[in-house]
Amino acid sequence: MAVKEIVLKDLDVTKFIEEKAKEVAGLVGDGVAINALSGGVDSSAVTMLGHKALGKRLKTYFIDNGIMRAGEPQRIKALFKGLGVDIEIIDAQDEFFNALKGITDPEEKREAITQAFYKDVFGRLVRKSGAKHLLQGTILTDVDETIAGIKRQHNVFEQLGIDPQKAFGYKIIEPLIQLRKDGVRKVAAGLGLPESAYKRIPFPGPALAARVIGEATKERVEIARKANAIVEEDLSHTGAFQYMAILHQDRVTGMRDGKRDFGLQIEVRCWDSIDARKATPTKVPYETLSKLADRIVAEVPGVVSVTYNITKKPPSTIEAI
Repeated sequence: MAVKEIVLKDLDVTKFIEEKAKEVAGLVGDGVAINALSGGVDSSAVTMLGHKALGKRLKTYFIDNGIMRAGEPQRIKALFKGLGVDIEIIDAQDEFFNALKGITDPEEKREAITQAFYKDVFGRLVRKSGAKHLLQGTILTDVDETIAGIKRQHNVFEQLGIDPQKAFGYKIIEPLIQLRKDGVRKVAAGLGLPESAYKRIPFPGPALAARVIGEATKERVEIARKANAIVEEDLSHTGAFQYMAILHQDRVTGMRDGKRDFGLQIEVRCWDSIDARKATPTKVPYETLSKLADRIVAEVPGVVSVTYNITKKPPSTIEAI
């Protein structure tokens, strides 16, 4: 099923918001819809759009899956409370880590997260709420990468011939699917989100599981979480499109206190891009990278090596897996 793109120069934000709010209201009718808020630009925009369309008839959840950034559930709940939107936090950490147990293949990890999210956690919430629709922030780049076979995005179904109604028991509404990231940011601003939300760097659907090469255990995710927090803090001034830390699977030889330390390797990525279709590594000053490496090694237990990715997308991708 082809999706007709709305490019940024043709996007009338006010008209788009009004039309999509009316469309969502028409599809849901007198019923109830639910949505998951991750705190990213896409989910934040679709949450505000959904509440504009449905008001209290949209039930918004933050799924605490254990693989988000540090302090994310409480931060996002507080932000949206200030915008008049109530968020219920659902603790599903055990379900997600059980689903990821023993899995190292990137696509299998993505599929495990998809099933845990849509079938298990949201299936339960749908039954509890009586909702027949899930509102989600799928964008066109998600569809493109999935259809091209580059990487399966967890929120793409119909374009793969999967009927969510049959697979999970509810219909999915995707009001942002004609937009790319630059358009979504404009819509998010038009919906009243603060700059801290609509200019926030992208974060992957599989969350930190996409930044752990190999099995995403609680311990390894925590290492990636600490490293990512440092990278986001130290590179926030660059104005880059996205930046992150990747935990590699193999251990590498290092030295501490004059002795061998067989430790962990963190790869730092920082990207200049407009819509994520193409990206170029940001020319971060060497002094900044050196200080960043020193900080990661000092503050993240077990890390003895920090590298910086300098390969463009394509052939690289923004996220490692």
